[in-house]
Amino acid sequence: MPKDTFLNLPKEKQERIIDAAIDEFATHSFHQARVTAIAEQAEIAVGSFYQYFEDKMDLFKYLMEAVVQKKISYINRDTMENKGKYPFFQLLREAFSSGIRFAKENPRLLPIGLMLMKDKALYREIFGEHVDKGIDFFRQMLEEAKAQGEIDPAIDPRLAAHMIAGMTFSLSDFVYADGKVDQDDMAIIDQMLYIVENGLKKK
Repeated sequence: MPKDTFLNLPKEKQERIIDAAIDEFATHSFHQARVTAIAEQAEIAVGSFYQYFEDKMDLFKYLMEAVVQKKISYINRDTMENKGKYPFFQLLREAFSSGIRFAKENPRLLPIGLMLMKDKALYREIFGEHVDKGIDFFRQMLEEAKAQGEIDPAIDPRLAAHMIAGMTFSLSDFVYADGKVDQDDMAIIDQMLYIVENGLKKK
């Protein structure tokens, strides 16, 4: 987490540093990104950077935590807070479509996400806790859907939750492979959800 010296900076200066970090991480891999380039664009001394953050990883983790919180805000709150009123697959679609909305409205962050998708070790280091929370989120949804008779009672919610979370990770790599967000992306999500809901076997 950033030091108090960063948190006590004027908001405008904080945003300037974060904007510089986004630009650097969006055009370079994490390992190639340079603190000197971030400091130069943010118009601060390199020494000042280390008064604000322990190192480049500290800044990156802070940036990604802010992105996660912002992305969560894109989920339809009514749908999630009153999820007992909505069918399981409608809730699942909302969870995925919120990710599409977020990517479409925050194009500067997309290259950073793609970089993380390619660096699995870095992804796990940054989002390890959130990956586990994501699996637990799907598990809870599945358990509620099972209790309400919406899904096959033979399905193990824990296993299904891991599978959906894994598909989410793989699908993100596939959906954003072209480096942009468009209408076709939601069509791909709907195809995945169709497979989850109906299976592969011909009826």
